[in-house]
Amino acid sequence: MTPSRKMQKLRRMLKNTGGMAIAFSGGVDSTFLAAVAKEVLGDRVLLVTALSPTYPAREQKSAERLASRLGIRQEIVVSNELKIPGFAGNPVNRCYYCKRELFRIVSDVAGRHGLTVVADGSNSDDLNDFRPGRKALKELKVISPLLDAGLGKKEIRNLSRQMGLPTADKPSLACLASRFPYGSRITEKKLCAVDVVENMLRGQGFRQVRVRHHGETARIEVEPVEIPRIVNPAIRRKLLKCAKKAGFSYVAVDLEGYRTGSMNETLGKKRGKK
Repeated sequence: MTPSRKMQKLRRMLKNTGGMAIAFSGGVDSTFLAAVAKEVLGDRVLLVTALSPTYPAREQKSAERLASRLGIRQEIVVSNELKIPGFAGNPVNRCYYCKRELFRIVSDVAGRHGLTVVADGSNSDDLNDFRPGRKALKELKVISPLLDAGLGKKEIRNLSRQMGLPTADKPSLACLASRFPYGSRITEKKLCAVDVVENMLRGQGFRQVRVRHHGETARIEVEPVEIPRIVNPAIRRKLLKCAKKAGFSYVAVDLEGYRTGSMNETLGKKRGKK
């Protein structure tokens, strides 16, 4: 199916909802969904953004600016995943606990505004990775219009560009909890350390960055083409200084570079040992 046909399908689905609340992070997918929903549903769209320790402060501010630019009403809520039983221990199904709490809150907000439909920005490419959070979405009857329309990330970026959305080329986002190996306890202090180092690297012009927290070691992922630059003496010194100030003892650069879901790469190996 062509992107234009997928867009027609998406618009039909959105129109049939009669109105919806969208879990809005300000990323590529949720911004695109919000923009199309605004075109189709007008004022019957509500964006709900949850503030939490796993959501970088810079993204919180960006989401507010985007909602204002799109002309869509937004409600800010507070959610602390670290208080959810089972989350901080970082089990393999951590995302299930997170999504269940997040969409319970979004559903409550939607209900207060007279909306019965809640949507998220999952796309068809998300089916290619381990996504335990989808179980929570099904339980709470959250819809994923982009996924149901068959739209993948590349198509969403291209369509966003055609629509003039500022997020068309925005790097992929993921909550800070995704930086920790399964079974490694997540704390607010550790989340802050990851955020500080990632911000420093973005300030040096690195587009796609992940700082994986392996205890005393920060494993840095940047796009493969940018690996030579990260070991530039001046940048290396700044990185080491920042990482050690944030609490890391060692800094390592992953030679494979950035890739989505790198913390899931050991899952099959661990299961094979059982």
